[in-house]
Amino acid sequence: MKLLVAGASGLVGAAFARAAARRGHAVTGVVGRFAGEIEGLARKISLELTHAAATQSAVLEEFPDALVNCAAVSSPEACDADPARAQALNVALPRTLAELAHHLDARFVHLSSEQVFDGSRSTPYAATDPVSPINLYGRQKLASEQAVHAAAPELAVTVRAPLLMGNSLSGARSPHERLFADWAAGRPARLFPDEYRQPCTAENLAEVMLELCERRDLRGVFHWAGAHLMSRLELGQQIRAHFKLSEQEAPIVAVPRADVPAVAAKRPACLALAIGPLAGKLKTRPQPVEDQLAELIVPPPCRGWYSGRR
Repeated sequence: MKLLVAGASGLVGAAFARAAARRGHAVTGVVGRFAGEIEGLARKISLELTHAAATQSAVLEEFPDALVNCAAVSSPEACDADPARAQALNVALPRTLAELAHHLDARFVHLSSEQVFDGSRSTPYAATDPVSPINLYGRQKLASEQAVHAAAPELAVTVRAPLLMGNSLSGARSPHERLFADWAAGRPARLFPDEYRQPCTAENLAEVMLELCERRDLRGVFHWAGAHLMSRLELGQQIRAHFKLSEQEAPIVAVPRADVPAVAAKRPACLALAIGPLAGKLKTRPQPVEDQLAELIVPPPCRGWYSGRR
């Protein structure tokens, strides 16, 4: 198939390009300011995705069989800092891409977020459960879902994703990379012992999204995540142990949510996801955390620091 992925330089977009190339697909990647090479791309297009006309021209020129949207302002803090840009990338862009998919009769795979839920319960959220986002990012992602499925109801599928592990092109985006940045700078990592996530790797999610490109019979909203729910503190401790770092080399401080109420108010406490409805239809399997850790590498910006401790 001929695939076009928006946000090809991001954690998931880059993983998707690699996965699609391994399966023999021709992948065009759309990026913003990223100037480096991206493995798996047959062609790279640099443009500002907030410009609807430029985006439309690029997509129509490519005429893909499937559009994949991995572009977003994915940090809740970044959304709050620049809500207009976040609205353009998180809501307006997916709407434009869905309208183009409808025009081209192309499959559309859209990446959304667990943050559409408020995290007030410990039982897994089903895709059909009522949504109640508590931060701007979650509200924008919910709006994107509604726009996408209104524009291309017969062609679109949305995957709500969890906290994502993996090796980013910048070496500074995923949880283990941010932990390493703290440790290399001599800062302890401050992690919540009472905030729970169900992480998976970007590579695993990319395989799911690639399967969905090939499965036009699956439409609507689905959940995907890893096999295990754990606290952010537990995840940090497992990352530290995986890289064989001591408590002194890689300090972690447990910070209960009650100690930072203003921060906690915008962060869902527990985001367990029911993934059975999608897992039962795909070949890709949810990963246990041990398999996720095995994929991680020391981020390039921290390799000098890390090698000095081995």
